[in-house]
Amino acid sequence: MSSLNATARKAEAANRQEEQPVSTGKVPRRMKGAQIFIECLRAEGVDTIFGYPGGAVIDIYDELAKQDDIRHILVRHEQGAVHAADGFARASGAVGVCLVTSGPGATNTVTGIASAYMDSIPIVVFTGQVPTALIGNDAFQEVDIVGITRPCTKHNYLVTRVEDLERVIREAFYIARSGRPGPVLVDLPKDVINQSARYKGTDVVKIRSYQPTYKPNLKQLRRVVDLIKQAKRPLILAGGGVVLSGASEELRRLAKRITAPVTTTLMGLGVYPGSDEKLWLGMLGMHGTYRANMSTGACDLMIAVGVRFDDRVTGKTDAFAKQAKIVHIDIDPTSIRKNVPVTIPVVGDCKITLEALNRMLEQEGVSIDESHRKEWLEQIQQWKATKPLAYKQEDIIKPQYVIEKLWELTGGDAIITTEVGQNQMWTAQYYHFNEPNSFITSGGLGCMGFGLPAAIGAQVARPDRLVVDVAGDGSIQMNIQELATAVQYCLPVKVVILNNKYLGMVRQWQELFYDKCYSCTCMEHAPDFVKLADAYGAVGLRATKPEEVVPVLEKGLSTDKTVIMEFVVEPEEKVYPMVPAGAPITEMLLV
Repeated sequence: MSSLNATARKAEAANRQEEQPVSTGKVPRRMKGAQIFIECLRAEGVDTIFGYPGGAVIDIYDELAKQDDIRHILVRHEQGAVHAADGFARASGAVGVCLVTSGPGATNTVTGIASAYMDSIPIVVFTGQVPTALIGNDAFQEVDIVGITRPCTKHNYLVTRVEDLERVIREAFYIARSGRPGPVLVDLPKDVINQSARYKGTDVVKIRSYQPTYKPNLKQLRRVVDLIKQAKRPLILAGGGVVLSGASEELRRLAKRITAPVTTTLMGLGVYPGSDEKLWLGMLGMHGTYRANMSTGACDLMIAVGVRFDDRVTGKTDAFAKQAKIVHIDIDPTSIRKNVPVTIPVVGDCKITLEALNRMLEQEGVSIDESHRKEWLEQIQQWKATKPLAYKQEDIIKPQYVIEKLWELTGGDAIITTEVGQNQMWTAQYYHFNEPNSFITSGGLGCMGFGLPAAIGAQVARPDRLVVDVAGDGSIQMNIQELATAVQYCLPVKVVILNNKYLGMVRQWQELFYDKCYSCTCMEHAPDFVKLADAYGAVGLRATKPEEVVPVLEKGLSTDKTVIMEFVVEPEEKVYPMVPAGAPITEMLLV
């Protein structure tokens, strides 16, 4: 994904001052709005869309049936369509696309849109709408989806004239993938997609009021170089922005040049190799590693790249990194200084900015080896040895053991999606990601039901890769109907269910902070997942003993079909470390 995404972003950065509408040389021809829709998708290089038909978009579906350039994946729920487009975007580097009908079809997309918005994922959501003359009349299956999604989209449109359709669609894709990426919604009234207009074939979009800053201020970077020279205990914190900009290689070069330990947010996992025992600290945050969290309290320089400093990362903000001077690099100026004060703000694309910073360091001959970081590295190794991630596998399957064996059997070479909750955190802790775009999860919104449809989207985007969804018995049931989608399209997605018969993360909070009052978190009456898999036409496997874990994983991973692997795990196992809400990030519960 990174090379594809980086190429697109570089082209945008290079051309943003010179962009002018360019004709393709084709003679404009009249088309129905539905046909213009198809032509615009082709022009954007779209080869896959996820959707669910309905009356308001039936004319578009009629046109889809007449062509074979664009593949349509029929999901079983509109929320699944958005999550699948999200997973497709993350795995491919392209903009994800979904198409749904009006009313409930449109409202069912809102959760997926909000998740993509929080994680800055480029998707374009097309919704059907009642004819323009009926808008505002409470017509059948009418909702104001533009008003509903205004707070959770990067931008949205209601197209009221067919003459505007081509421009709007091209702008939607441009906005979704440029600057800080995000979801864009385009609402299509039924009469607009039935009317005719001339299709001009304009290639390049120019929006006067929207000019993202890609290149950093070099004076600010020179100040960063000075801080790096002075620092004795530097720390690099990388987030999802590094993944989105394709800046992993540049970040790795920086870390090794200045011998700075690296930690990441949940969304940044994979930008630095999890196999690097010396500089890799693990994930930071509420369930981050002891050494990563402790490093934030002791570092004297924090270089934060593509992060938002959200509450799960910082803990108590006025106690966060108190000894450090903070450099914050981000393409979104509104994210800088929003949650924590910073010493040097740098607005710019992560890849372009890190390239420039590395170049400056090289030109000035700045290269700091391990001998100059001896005390700092020894302290980190001490933290690692004193409080490692540890568990004891005995008679009942431990969920950590399942994730560790999954990592060993895949060699770390899989795309992993997750649901949300304990399954998500154990995966982040025990599956060691070495490459970006290999971990796909709902980070900001924390959306249960995300993992399975996201895995479907990732598998469609990357048919050459093994794709595994790690789920809990509660979260998998949120969108389990998408098993039918995976089976219909012969997608060999693997689902690993850690079945503890609870809504595990909520139960953990209830145990620790609510006097073990387990209110409404027991899931004893979950379905038989093996039989359910068989009912959908998938393969179902189950392990109830530790010695069955590896054989089940081996069989499931080697089967060229959609597979559910259920592991009946310790019901009261908790995720540690854990930072209680409102506490400093360095004050963790460890057992």
